Amino acid sequence: MRPMTHTIRDKQKLLARVRRIRGQVEAIERALDGEAGCEKVMHLISAVRGATNGLMAEVVEDHVRTHLVDSERHPGALNAEATDQLLDVVRTYLK
Repeated sequence: MRPMTHTIRDKQKLLARVRRIRGQVEAIERALDGEAGCEKVMHLISAVRGATNGLMAEVVEDHVRTHLVDSERHPGALNAEATDQLLDVVRTYLK
């Protein structure tokens, strides 16, 4: 039997984040429709970008920890310190 992937296991949490992102995108649409100023629109876009990057960082981290560095399933996997270093780089890149 194939193990449950992290996206299925964390489905509700991930969907909640996606729904918040949808709300942020809708706020951009309302701002544009209401002819809001550039500064307001850019601020809203920046918030969406941050939320999307945060979602990506979470999914990447879970993927790495679940599928790539599980030493029980992959005996030659990265050790915990190397894993943390890699994920720090990914999180920094996605900020």
